Amino acid sequence: MKRFFLTTIALLTGIAAFSEGDDFTKFVNPRIGTGGHGHVFLGANVPFGYVQLGPTQPTRGWDWCSGYHHSDSVIIGFGHQHLSGTGIGDLGDIALLPIPKTCCQKQFQRPQLPFSHAAETVSPGYYAVKLGEPNVLVELTATKRVGMHRYTFGGDQSEAFVMLDLRQGIGWDHVSDCQMTQESQTVVSGHRFSKGWAKQQKSFFVAEFSRPVELAKVDGDTTGILTVKDIREPLLVKVALSAVSVENAKLNLQAELPDWEFSATVAAARKAWNDELSKIKIKTPLPLGGAGGGSADLQTIFYTALYHSMIAPSVFNDVNGEYRGADGKIHKGNFTNYTTLSLWDTYRAAHPLQTLIHPEKQADIAQTFLHIFQEQGKLPVWHLMGNETDCMVGNPGIPVLADLVLKDFVKKSDFEKAYEAMKMSAMLDERGLKDLKQYGYLPFDLEGANETVAKGLEYALADWCVAQVAKKLGKKADYQYFTQRSKLYQKHFDPSDGFLKGLSSKGERRTPFNPFSSSHRADDFTEGNAWQYTWLVPHDVHGLVKMFGSEQKFTEKLDSLFIVEGDLGKEASPDISGLIGQYAHGNEPSHHILYLYNYVGHPWKGAKLLRQTMHEMYFNDFDGLSGNEDVGQMSAWYILSAMGLYQVEPAGGKYIIGSPVIDEAEISVGNGKTFTVKATNNSAENIYVQRALLNGKPYTKSYIFFDDIRRGGTLELVMGSQPSDFGTKKKDRP
Repeated sequence: MKRFFLTTIALLTGIAAFSEGDDFTKFVNPRIGTGGHGHVFLGANVPFGYVQLGPTQPTRGWDWCSGYHHSDSVIIGFGHQHLSGTGIGDLGDIALLPIPKTCCQKQFQRPQLPFSHAAETVSPGYYAVKLGEPNVLVELTATKRVGMHRYTFGGDQSEAFVMLDLRQGIGWDHVSDCQMTQESQTVVSGHRFSKGWAKQQKSFFVAEFSRPVELAKVDGDTTGILTVKDIREPLLVKVALSAVSVENAKLNLQAELPDWEFSATVAAARKAWNDELSKIKIKTPLPLGGAGGGSADLQTIFYTALYHSMIAPSVFNDVNGEYRGADGKIHKGNFTNYTTLSLWDTYRAAHPLQTLIHPEKQADIAQTFLHIFQEQGKLPVWHLMGNETDCMVGNPGIPVLADLVLKDFVKKSDFEKAYEAMKMSAMLDERGLKDLKQYGYLPFDLEGANETVAKGLEYALADWCVAQVAKKLGKKADYQYFTQRSKLYQKHFDPSDGFLKGLSSKGERRTPFNPFSSSHRADDFTEGNAWQYTWLVPHDVHGLVKMFGSEQKFTEKLDSLFIVEGDLGKEASPDISGLIGQYAHGNEPSHHILYLYNYVGHPWKGAKLLRQTMHEMYFNDFDGLSGNEDVGQMSAWYILSAMGLYQVEPAGGKYIIGSPVIDEAEISVGNGKTFTVKATNNSAENIYVQRALLNGKPYTKSYIFFDDIRRGGTLELVMGSQPSDFGTKKKDRP
């Protein structure tokens, strides 16, 4: 892994404590993850905003899924929507770009303007780049639904040219219909419909300019050149978006950005970020080693991760409450509707983190899920701009909604609606569920069957979540049915070698079998192999332990995961990255594994590996992530783990205690309450919990419940350099 250490971020040394009024945005380095396979968005936005305004580059391969990669040196536009950390590219909608006069000739060609990273400036809510040809400083900022541009032209230019590109898209995205109209000397509006990952995306826009422009279409309605005669002062542009209509885009513009105060808009975006980032206030330790060494890098890594965790889900309704539903129709609700739901990734840590620090948003998340269910007949799988992409395996919407029910974020009057949505989604006949209901697992030899073990395991953990909600509602028969389905992993377990293997419709195990082999979406696993997927039983860890025959055999097998080396094969997914042995931190199915040691009384083994992972897989540099950011999941894992907590079971709120790398984290958990995790005697050597105190009283369990956190208080973890008996007794294990 290459390391490009940054000197542009303000760094602190020693122990850092924060007070009221501190600016947490100065610890954010948005460039982290723009290199390697991070795929993060770089640009200007506000927390959970519909608009992500930033530079777009030509799509040159997988690492350009966000539209931007650090290795590139040209810009083709400043688009108003981008994805962050995904494995598929889309969006890039409604792009503007100041262009040289030479690009406006009859033989029009879309320009690729060179730029230097040294000419870029980026911070939460603000992006700027100085372009040489044309000679212009581009500055960008945003509100939730509006992007704002400021172009300051230099030299002896007497006029300027701005390209409005509706054809431009990222990755799979291709325009299917578009239109632009000059409504007045200063207003251009229109729409862009596209097909891609989101099969039927509809974007409407209104662009308002601070001085008169002349629109000339040069490629049908896909591209226009806007000529500006007076450029003695900076040209400002406000672009409002809506998925409903041009009229709604105008409403969004008037409500969110009625004036032309660019600096004030930057300040408002910065404040919005600071308000959210300040929900966790940390004290960092003296140098801990790792990529950058000291507390300064650790602060930057932590707050950048927190920043990345709040790029999505994205608001997906207009200021009047209207939104485009999963059925393609226009709906109006009294809740905030969300999109960009990367649920196969985010149910594991990103959503459990949200329940801790964004409790005020969880009722709206639940309503979003329930309305998607009403509109498309099932809970979301991977929802993008009102479209169900069905990307990835399992029923990942179920754990998120179940977690909200079990944590009482769903109104009691909606419990039955939520349960109906979960049960019906689990009882469909699509995506392998019909075979699961017939065989009790997914046979690999049926037509079109692949990734069967991965699919089955994901369905099983979702079924466990349905069972827990059924239990809460007193539905005994359903509880028993879904609990039985959740034990599907037992059918796949081979006691001869301790791996989960594919089964045929006759119950025969797949042969030949190679636990290292990973053919991307062509065998029994999804972006992984048997070494990684054997542990994907987060809902019934003790049941998995029993399959091995003893805790000792389970532990020996788990130990070997971090040691073994093998060839994954030529067709292995690039998502399998960040390897320690065969543990793959760069992809989500591995994220809970380090915490399994707590379940068998060896939390000290997990502590050592947790510290190694946090130090080796997260850096303050462009290549600072070991895999795709995946819409906040990679960062959420770090945030929780750095504080010493992680929710392994997919719903319910049992947070496992690990090995915190920060000295103290003060978490705002809502209703004016805070929960503090304090690591006493913390250091690079003192990685093992010796004992714990909860609100000043001895606490012996190696886990803590969500309700204990929600009530506020202090969990003190006394750290030491040697393993202890903390959490080792059976009564103290999760």
